[in-house]
Amino acid sequence: MTNLSELTMPDSKELLRRLHELNEIGISLSRERDTRRLLEAILLAAKKITNADGGTLYRVDRDAKVARFEILLTDSLGVAMGGTSGNDVPFYPVRLYEQSGAPNNSMVVAYSVLHDETVNIADAYAAEGFDFSGTKSFDQKTGYRSQSFLTVPMKNHNMEIIGVLQLINAKDRSTGDTVAFSEADQQLAESLASQAAVALTNSHLINQLENLFESFIGLINAAIDDKSPYTGGHCERVPALTMMLAEAVNETTEGPLAGFTMTDKDRYELKIAGLLHDCGKITTPVHVVDKATKLETIYDRIALIDTRFEIVRRDAEIRMLKQQLAAPEDAHGERRLAALEFEAICNQIESDREFLRGANIGSEKMRSEDQDRVRRISKTYRWQDMFEEDQDFLTDDELKNLTISSGTLTPEERKIINHHIDVTITMLEALPWPSHLRNVPEYAGGHHERMDGKGYPRGLTADQMSIQARLMAIADIFEALTAKDRPYKKGKTLAESLKILRQFRENGHIDPDLFDVFMEQKVYMKYAHRFLDPEQIDGFVDTPIAGSAIG
Repeated sequence: MTNLSELTMPDSKELLRRLHELNEIGISLSRERDTRRLLEAILLAAKKITNADGGTLYRVDRDAKVARFEILLTDSLGVAMGGTSGNDVPFYPVRLYEQSGAPNNSMVVAYSVLHDETVNIADAYAAEGFDFSGTKSFDQKTGYRSQSFLTVPMKNHNMEIIGVLQLINAKDRSTGDTVAFSEADQQLAESLASQAAVALTNSHLINQLENLFESFIGLINAAIDDKSPYTGGHCERVPALTMMLAEAVNETTEGPLAGFTMTDKDRYELKIAGLLHDCGKITTPVHVVDKATKLETIYDRIALIDTRFEIVRRDAEIRMLKQQLAAPEDAHGERRLAALEFEAICNQIESDREFLRGANIGSEKMRSEDQDRVRRISKTYRWQDMFEEDQDFLTDDELKNLTISSGTLTPEERKIINHHIDVTITMLEALPWPSHLRNVPEYAGGHHERMDGKGYPRGLTADQMSIQARLMAIADIFEALTAKDRPYKKGKTLAESLKILRQFRENGHIDPDLFDVFMEQKVYMKYAHRFLDPEQIDGFVDTPIAGSAIG
């Protein structure tokens, strides 16, 4: 082998060039975050710096006590497996220990791991002490001639071996002949392996932190959805629809949004914002979130009103019986009249009772005449409490709730619900976001704003909002329209939802350009097939934006 001190001047210049190349490779590796691309970049860099024809990168699994194939490349055979190639590596992992528990020193890769040692072999067919039967079998099948091997352990900053870099058949840069790996090749490969191990460890740690972060977000969302059966799944569906629409906008090449593009970092930032868009609901009282009827608090107070109706009916029956007892024996007409009056009262009680039960169920719009009837009922009946004091049939709070015009929430309760976005913004702005996630609070905090400035909590207009926040607003609205788990309504059909969404486009509620992409790219249909029930889609006529199916 050639000693570094014996290199001639041209060799020294070549070594300096390769050292500079090694430095550039190290910088490049430190920037890569995708593990598959990083592993591939490591092997390609090692092949380039040593001018090797082929190479394999292994990941060491200490728990399983094996070295697993990650990437295999051989230029002269046109072989590319693992990494970004899309081809799986079909070989079994290399066992570090025999079944008896003895070290597997016969396999070069296992030996390198177990002894923390670089193995440089000039010719595998002449090497002693190692089992190259698998290599020879491969050569026989492919016509290849595996000759020189350089096997380098990859150690992280804790001096733990996390992988193995194996290079095959060094090529003479002048003649192209297969030669042994030089000492310079070995030192450069070892230096690269060290840098690569650190880059790989950093990438792994970052991925672990991201997984931990996303898992924590998942716990928050699970807690929010678990608070109420009526919002379960909302925290999953809105982010999914947000990303569907974002990808559709990203693919747009014409119109006002043609310049919108997303990198992988942009996608991840928007994904996190979508997952956290309702994190403030963790503080929303469950009795408000879960208010399935107008009179529900901890329990549904309609039962109290049923009891009062029974008291009114009982009192009417007592009056009837007293009238009948007070009537002369021959006054059959008076007795009959009292009974008829009691029957009429009972019929009216039953009618009013059923009406109030219906009024207690939230609807999208309560008629004004129905609200007036609730008020009349409240004044029609009187009842005595335990102190024998006359009371209005309905309390002021019951009257207020039963005349709610839309849904099940009073204005005060609606404010409590809406307050979740203030809490969301406060929570998110308090976090020390890294630079690639700095827009998460703005994206997540803007999904209840409107293009005309009439939204909440800050009354932002379109030009004060990012495209990401505007598209999340559409996703939130469309999910709410089609959701089949709301307490006061069924999930709307696709046609009904798109008609309403189009009205929102016309009245300045949502971004018209994003709505157009939503329709033209048929994002609604992708969402529908994934999340809606078949009956919500059945009968839908898929027409252009101006078509009759969506108004």
